[in-house]
Amino acid sequence: MKTYFVFFAFLLLKIGSAQQITCSPADKQAFENKTIEIDGLLEKDFGKTLVAIGKTFMGTPYVAKTLEIGETESLVINLHGLDCTTFVENVLAFGLLLKEGKSDFDSFTETLETIRYKDGTLDGYGSRLHYFSEWIRNNEQKGLLKEITSDIGGVEIKKEINFMGTHRDLYPFLEDDANFEKIVETEKALNNESFCYLPQEQIEANEHLIQSGDIIALTTSINGLDVTHTGIATREKDGRIHLLHASTGSMEVEVSKLPLADYLKKIKNNIGIMVARPL
Repeated sequence: MKTYFVFFAFLLLKIGSAQQITCSPADKQAFENKTIEIDGLLEKDFGKTLVAIGKTFMGTPYVAKTLEIGETESLVINLHGLDCTTFVENVLAFGLLLKEGKSDFDSFTETLETIRYKDGTLDGYGSRLHYFSEWIRNNEQKGLLKEITSDIGGVEIKKEINFMGTHRDLYPFLEDDANFEKIVETEKALNNESFCYLPQEQIEANEHLIQSGDIIALTTSINGLDVTHTGIATREKDGRIHLLHASTGSMEVEVSKLPLADYLKKIKNNIGIMVARPL
């Protein structure tokens, strides 16, 4: 079992404040190793850079609920076990570090916090971007990506998002009333807005508009949920777009054997995708 330690790191853009970070010695070493492994992968095409970084994680085990550690929210660094969202977050964070010419741990934690939390600031469990449609929208506001679903044939959908609020027992942190109230507030805000998705049956005809490195979010018909899974688009040797992701099928990071359009047909309750392009 992995042993974690908690320490405080002063983030560069948060003068005078301290941020709690949860990281194991093994993961701190994994960060150092990863910065060496990805050195030289930066390309002019940032999307190709992200795919190259993502493929260095191939074979990393899929582990659910890697952020649910301790009694209060902290910035969890875990490079040995990834779920679909933390895979995307870590790949994007390493990509941004490469683009900025940085390789220090403080810059990495600062970047990861910016990506993972509402408006870039960790302020309790409720500040984490739990719903991926909000993750995309908030990171677009930060200038980290552009949501392009509508540009590639997406259609607007209005759907009530309330899965966490109506399944409180599934989330240990929601035993705390303050955390629960913040999540309900987030859900109410999400329900005031619609989002776009590209219907499953239209993906193959529009996949030429998807680029390697685009972030793909799988939209769902499940009540209360917007997205069930996410990954990174990669155009493989067959010329088709595949999904580079932390897979719940193989239980590790992999490239889908089938092209994305065919892969999704086997996903229960999938209705299509959202697409965001990192900048």
